This record gives sequence, structure tokens and C-alpha cells, in this order.
Amino acid sequence: MARKHSPGLPTRQQILDFIESSDQPAGKREIARAFGLSGNDKIALKRLLRDMGDEGLIDSAPGRAFHKMGGVPKVTVLRVVDVDDSGQTWAVPERWEADTPEPRLRVQERGRKGALGPGDRILARTEEKGAGYIAHPMKKLLKGSELVLGVVHQEGESYWLRPVDKKERRELVISDKGKAEVGDLVLAEKTGRPPRISARVTDILGDPFAPRSFSLIAIHKHGIPHEFSDLVLKEAERVSELPLGMREDLTHLPIVAIDPPDARDHDDAVWAAPDDDAANPGGWKAIVAIADVSFYVRPGSALDKEARKRGNSVYFPDRVVPMLPESLSSEMCSLKEGQDRAALACHLQVTKQGQLKSWRFTRARVRIAANIAYEDAHAAIDRAERNDLWGEPVDVSSSPCYLTEADMNLPDSPVPPGLVESALKPLWACWKALYAARAKREPLDLDLPERRVVLDEKGRILSVAPRERLDAHKLIEDYMIAANVAAAKALEAKKAPVMYRDHEPPSREKLVALKDYLKTFEVEFALGQVIRPQTFNHIIERVGEADFKPEIMEQILRTQTQAYYSPENHGHFGLALGSYAHFTSPIRRYADLVVHRALVRAYGLGDGSLTDQEADAMEVTGELISQLERRAMEAERDTIDRYVAAYLSERIGELVDARITGVQAFGFFATVEGLGGDGLVPVSTLGHDYFRYDEKSRTLVGDESEVSFTLGQRLKLRLVEANPVSGGLRFELPDTPAGVSDRRVVRDGRRKSGAGEKRYKQGKRGRPGNIRHQGRK
Repeated sequence: MARKHSPGLPTRQQILDFIESSDQPAGKREIARAFGLSGNDKIALKRLLRDMGDEGLIDSAPGRAFHKMGGVPKVTVLRVVDVDDSGQTWAVPERWEADTPEPRLRVQERGRKGALGPGDRILARTEEKGAGYIAHPMKKLLKGSELVLGVVHQEGESYWLRPVDKKERRELVISDKGKAEVGDLVLAEKTGRPPRISARVTDILGDPFAPRSFSLIAIHKHGIPHEFSDLVLKEAERVSELPLGMREDLTHLPIVAIDPPDARDHDDAVWAAPDDDAANPGGWKAIVAIADVSFYVRPGSALDKEARKRGNSVYFPDRVVPMLPESLSSEMCSLKEGQDRAALACHLQVTKQGQLKSWRFTRARVRIAANIAYEDAHAAIDRAERNDLWGEPVDVSSSPCYLTEADMNLPDSPVPPGLVESALKPLWACWKALYAARAKREPLDLDLPERRVVLDEKGRILSVAPRERLDAHKLIEDYMIAANVAAAKALEAKKAPVMYRDHEPPSREKLVALKDYLKTFEVEFALGQVIRPQTFNHIIERVGEADFKPEIMEQILRTQTQAYYSPENHGHFGLALGSYAHFTSPIRRYADLVVHRALVRAYGLGDGSLTDQEADAMEVTGELISQLERRAMEAERDTIDRYVAAYLSERIGELVDARITGVQAFGFFATVEGLGGDGLVPVSTLGHDYFRYDEKSRTLVGDESEVSFTLGQRLKLRLVEANPVSGGLRFELPDTPAGVSDRRVVRDGRRKSGAGEKRYKQGKRGRPGNIRHQGRK
């Protein structure tokens, strides 16, 4: 196509034809060379290209290459948005400023399928094929390396971007703030080249300290889809009106849903009664009724594609980003009191010893007798059991010493007495059998409390505290585990595809690290033994109630592998189960929806069954939803850290009870007891002594004072910084000497500045809390 002679300036159409047909990025230089232009013609070409841009004919891509307006640059940055059932990866341009809808490009991956997942960024060469585009990946880029989430502030005449991510060590000067004001939370694009990297504001998100902003930060930082298209919303409204059709009628049973008091959706409900089957003496029959999402969300529909793209719902203290639109997730699929709902029912026979004797699955119509909060269910059964023990109310003043005033003043229960008798008592009796079988199985038992953030109606923080774990929580957990096991075994019996929830045993490398760690507490751990969950339980038993018990449990947790979804069965190590699938939460987990479809297909239960295409793509789907689950967990954890920092920001300068959670050469990390949230105590604030870092015992020891700081140690610290935007904390010792400057640390017999201290000084505009991840990973 290129012409070597110089017949004059090419026409607009000739330039467009060349740009479209060129197999490489076409900038001004390439166009001039192709048409043999030089001298004044090149100057005229520059004007012509500018005019074509003003006329909307072409646009420039990064690197000053041109492409047809509304088209895709030959080489550009793409963001992966979907991996479909067949394993095909789809991406969109990271920047799209044309008036036309952004195109979806089919990514031709090298190597194994599923290597890329939603949110991944790639540099790709693109080509137009027919009515669409194909992308050939050249390089996988770091997520978020181009876009930065931060807060605008001003120093002198310059505006700066303070990143919210604790791993971003430096602030960026803002080259173009648009309409952003000081204090605004913004999305900005990195521009320039090192060392002169600046930021250009692209989106203004609002006040980062306003109620409900912390979750918004996580949503944007992790690229979580949080808005449904009109197409998806309309489809959800339409299918929610589907008649339930012919189903097993379970509306006469007092099936109850027991959930958190602030539950946004109700996936599951339970019922139990003594089994009248002579072949199961002393046993129980139970039903775990799960929302029949597969009836409404059919394979290949717009709802299905959106749910698959999200993978799961994401739960924040102030909001939920649902996998399905609210007309389904909170309404038609949610098992609500007194309303007929579609359910996939797991019928169980449980032996007197708590073993699963048999199971079957049906599509059913249920009418939930009550939605009960965990706390209310616990209080109701506690009162009922005490009444059974002591009979009617007793005069405490004349009662035996075993009975206290507290025993007779239990809180009133909102659960009607009739429901306690017909629903809760049988549920608890059957659960005691399930719990006994669980105890005999000895799954991994780590008592690590979950933090709960309580907000008022305006989204302001009322409290941050560990979430209490009641018997009601354990009861529902054990019924759900039983149903999940039954689902996996039922599909195996039918030789049907299964989306397993796999949790493999710890690797040898992690076990060696655990052995070295336990040795610092004088706790022995033999590597030659067969490792089972009870191996770790016995370690915790040996530790007893020692002060360092929480640290031991946290380290055991870090030793475990990460659970994932796969059509290959590798067992569930933590639960000590050979076959395990997720069946009980299809409103909020795509994996469960896949299992439902497989059961519908295997048992011939009607519409919405697993398709052949889905069955062939199980491996790809497993990889995809495992990635999306990790994304959700990171976003939820980041948000809790921000809420904790916001809660503590009103206690700056106060002394707090803390526990050391990590030790490095540049300082140690500590967490506030009962609240969580890690913060750094830099070695530069520890006084005028030199500190020796012992890597094996993870201890800092003062050369002269012999003061030591070691993992698990409890101490009082002064809170000197709590940044709600980043979630970072910083502490000092209560008696930190005034004017303490940089200290040096002795490591391996040589005195040198801690690496973390150096990094902090080099990135002075960053916050000390940013060092946390460098020290912990």
C-alpha cells in the first residue's frame, strides 16, 4: 500500500485506508513514510491530521499513533471484563472517549485457558475481523498501575494526589485536576514517565470521609461491577413474575430461616423432626430448603452472564453489591416469612450418631414460618431448655444455690412459644447429633473472631467489635455443611459434573515455616507425621490459654492453603471431608448456582438445568469464580480496615491495648486488641538504643537496654495516626523520647538502616502505614 514517490498530500480517505490496513501502529512518521512525504508536505500532513481529528474522523492513541474514530488502536491497553462458558476471554479498551459504545474484543490467549480473569489489564495488538475485533495479548500489566484512587490536597500552589492504597508509597503531583476540589476522592490516571510521574483526574467520587464512602473506595479500587444494565434489570423484573409451577408442596411444614439481624437476603431455611422410619431408630429427618435461583436465572441469559461476571455478592458494613438484582436477591428469591417461594429442597436422613444415611433433592414450594435472627433463636432455645430443666418460674430467694438471678432473668424472646416447640426444639435436637459427628470428625477448629462494624441510620460508626459466635450460628453451619456434602455425593452418584469446593492440605514449605515459628514459643511440631486437621487442633490444645494463643491460631490459619472451586475433587482438608460442594447460597455465589443446575439436570427436575456447554467449561468457570471470590475478600477486608481506622481516628493520642503481630528490621506491627487494624511502630521511634533483629525468632532486641519486642507480645501503645482513607494506623511507645531521630538496626551483626525506614524516607509523601504490606508479605 505504501508509495515511495511524492505525488503530494494524501486524501483523507487514503489516510483512513492506510491506518485501517497497517499491521503496526500508524503515527505521523509512519504515514509520512508510507506516502513518501518530506519537508513542507510533512508540515501540511500534521495540519491535515489535526483537521481530521477535529472533524471526528480519527483519534490518537497512546504513543501518538492514530486510529479511525470509533475504532480501536492497533496497540492499546485493554481491560478483561468476562470469560464466558466456553472459556473465551473478552476485553474492552481501558480508555474509550468515542460517542459509540465501547467495543468488546475477543482475546486470543496463548497457553492454557482461563489465564486471564476479569479486572486483568493487558497490552494487546488488535485487528478488525468482520464486524468485530480480535486482541492478541503482548503483555499482562499490573492491575491499577494506570489508574489511582486518591484524595486531592494542596501544598502551596501545587495539588497532590494522596493514594488510598497503603501499597502506594508516594503521592503524585496532579497535572490536571479538572473540577475536583481539595478533599475530593477521585480516580486519576498516571501520566508521564519516571521519575516525573503525575496524575490526571478522570472521575470525582465525592467526600472520602462521608458515611458510606469507605465501601465505595473498595468498589472502585478493586474494579467491582456495582451497577446493573437496563437489560439485566428488565429481565430480572420479567422472570420474577414467573409462576412457580408444579412442585412438591412443603408449605405445611414450620420451616424457619435463621440469619443475621441485618441480613439483606435469605438463601436458606431449615426444618427437622424425629424420623418415623424403622430403619433409622432414634434418627432424624431434616430439610434444608434453598432458594431455587436456577429457576429464574437460566444459562446464557443476560442475568446469567452478569452473575457470572460478578461471581459473588460483596458485603460491606454499609451496603451489599449483589450478584443478582434486588428484585431477585432481596425479593423473589429471598425466603421470606409467610410468602410462597420456589426452593430446591435437600431431604436428609440423619442417624442417631449424626451420620447422613440418605438424601434426595426436589423442587418445592415453601412458606417460611419465620425469619429469626441468630440472637433471638439462641435466646428462645436457651429459655426453653432452662424451663425444661427447672420447670415453671422459681422463687430465687428460696431456690438451691445452683440457680442464680441471671438464670431466671433471661431476655424475652420474640419467637412465639408454639414455634419454639414445633421448629426450634427439633432443629436443636437433630443438630446435637450432627455436632457430635462433627466433633468425631475433628475438623480444623480455629476460634478467630470476626470483626463487626455497627452503623447508625446515617452510616456513622457506632461500634467495632468481635462478632459473637452462638450455638445458633453453629447449628446453621452444620445443617449447611450436611446439605453441601449431600449435594456433592448426589452428583457423584449420578456421575454428573460437580463444582467442588476444594481445600488442599498445607504445603511442606508452609509446614516447615510453622515448625520454626512454633519453636520460638517452645512448642514442638513434628514434620514426619501425617498432617490432618486434628494435628493443628492438638497444637492449640497444648497451648491452652497462654497469652500467645491468638498468634498461634493466626499462624496456623496462614499455614493453610486457600480454598478454591474446581470440577476436580481434592477434598476439603479444613472440614475433614472427602467430597464437598457449595449448594446453600445461590443468591450470592455463582458456584452454588452451577451446583443447583447440575442437580436439576441429574434429577430431571425441569427447566434451568446445566447445559453441555457449561459442563465442558467447568474448569474455566472454577478458575474465574475463585479469582472473583479473592477479589471480594480483599475488598471486604480493606473496607473493614478503613472503618476501624475511622473509628480510632477520634482516639489519636490515647493509649490502647495492643498486640504485636509482625516484627521486621524496620520496626514492628501491632493490632488493637478487640478491634483489629494493623499499624507500624517504626524502629526510629524506639529510643536511642541500637536494636538487633533476630530473623529466626522475629524479635527486636536493644543492644544496651536488652528491651525486646517479639511476636505476640501485649503492650500499651500510643495511637499517633489513623487514616480512614487508607485504613493505615501508626503507633508509638508511651514513653517515646522527644526528638528521637533515625535509629539504626543491627542485622546479622552489621548496623544498617532498616530497609523499611529507607523506603519510607524515599517516599516521604507516603504514610508509615504503607510499609505494613512490605513487612508482612
